Amino acid sequence: MKNQFKTAFAPVLYIPTGIVDIDFYKNAFGAIELRRFNNDDGSIHVAEFTIDGAMFHLHEENYIKKAFSPLSCNGTTTNIGLMVDDVDKVMTQALAAGAKEISPAQDYDYGFRQGDIIDPFGHHWTIQKVME
Repeated sequence: MKNQFKTAFAPVLYIPTGIVDIDFYKNAFGAIELRRFNNDDGSIHVAEFTIDGAMFHLHEENYIKKAFSPLSCNGTTTNIGLMVDDVDKVMTQALAAGAKEISPAQDYDYGFRQGDIIDPFGHHWTIQKVME
C-alpha cells in the first residue's frame, strides 16, 4: 500500500497516568479527536487529535520507555509552536479552557505576533501568526 500521507511532524505529548479528561485541546484549540484507546480504568492510554489538519497524539507516561509528562519532570524541554489565524482569539480560548499564560500576545520585530501558554498537563505552546 502506498503511503497516503505527506511528510508531516506529529508530536506525541505525554500526560500523567490516570488522566480521563483531555477536553482542554478541543476547547482551547478546536482540536478534533480522531481516535482514543482507554485503559481498563477509563484513563487515556493514547488519543489522536488534529488541529486544522496538523496531527498530534497524547499518550500516558511510560516509565519503561523513559517517556514522562512535563509535570513529572518539573518542566519541559519542548515548546510547541501553533500557527493560527487569530492569536488573540486562540490565547483567550486557551486561557478560558485552563491554560496559564507565560507571556501575553504581542507583536515582535521579527514579524510574528505571538503569546505563550502552559497547558494543564505542563506542555508549553507558542501561539503565533506571521504578521502581514
